[in-house]
Amino acid sequence: MNVIKPYRFIPKEEIERQANDLLKQMEATQNLAPKWPFDATRVADFLDLGVVWDRIEPDEEGPIAAMILPLQSEIVINEDISAIHGGFGESTLAHEIGHWELHIDHNAVGKFLDRRADGIEKTIIAPFLCRSDTIQRGIEWQAQYFASCLLMPVDKLEEVQKGRDLTKWPHLYAIKDELGVTISNLTNRLQDIDWIHIPKNSKQIYLGKAAPGR
Repeated sequence: MNVIKPYRFIPKEEIERQANDLLKQMEATQNLAPKWPFDATRVADFLDLGVVWDRIEPDEEGPIAAMILPLQSEIVINEDISAIHGGFGESTLAHEIGHWELHIDHNAVGKFLDRRADGIEKTIIAPFLCRSDTIQRGIEWQAQYFASCLLMPVDKLEEVQKGRDLTKWPHLYAIKDELGVTISNLTNRLQDIDWIHIPKNSKQIYLGKAAPGR
């Protein structure tokens, strides 16, 4: 029995809608409403996911940033990665939550656990691995886009950009600190929604066509 969904193309709009729906469900709770700087562990708590910071040994394919243990409903973050704390750590955890929401077959997990409890199922389920060098591959891109939408929803971006100039690096750094993300997270997100444009190999920032107030 496979607990990983087969790969399928998921439109950006669908991924963003799922991330926004999750944030709205959290907002309806008393204790786990989203807060910024973003704390991705609140999302994990809402989903009843365990989060463990531990050493993950590299395998023959190289370093492993994190992994999901589907049957244990647990995410393991590799504490050996030097930049894992702070904004990169939040992005990594949000990325794994993206995998959990988009790529883990929760119905299959439930059936597997039931069959195991009945002594029927003996198969060992391998961890779902996340590698830092595979972001552009299909499911990795989907999980990272989910993380971006979760960490930086458009309504929050609209709030924090007020009174700031998106073409000024100091203003972007102030925004990234307020959101609790990395500057790469922020600039990629703002370019994706066409609020800014940064030409390749340049530090010059231009306003995009969809920039607020344009």
